[in-house]
Amino acid sequence: QVQLVESGGGLVQAGGSLRLSCAASGRTFSRYAMAWFRQAPGKEREFVAAISWSGGTMTYNADSVKGRFTISRDNGKNTVYLQMNRLTQEDTAVYYCAADASYAKLAAARGDYWGQGTQVTVSS
Repeated sequence: QVQLVESGGGLVQAGGSLRLSCAASGRTFSRYAMAWFRQAPGKEREFVAAISWSGGTMTYNADSVKGRFTISRDNGKNTVYLQMNRLTQEDTAVYYCAADASYAKLAAARGDYWGQGTQVTVSS
């Protein structure tokens, strides 16, 4: 079993940056693909980005990210990151990380493991 804890959220002005972290513990973290999702009030949970266990494959939601976000991981620290730049108010949401042995399941929002989320609020 894998446990995930997100951190790094907060209040930031439009145009600013944040770096989210997801610390993982438990079984076979280094072999798990990881992903970031987000959910704003009244909206469906939205896929943001995913990364394979080796870091060699990455997928982004082009409509939401638009070249502004970067996903990365450091398996030595059991941590996945989401660097977010040029933030807008539309990026305001709770951000969740997820893990699964299947990259495809993560992309379909069916990952086996989920964190509790971290709030990102972008002000004008």
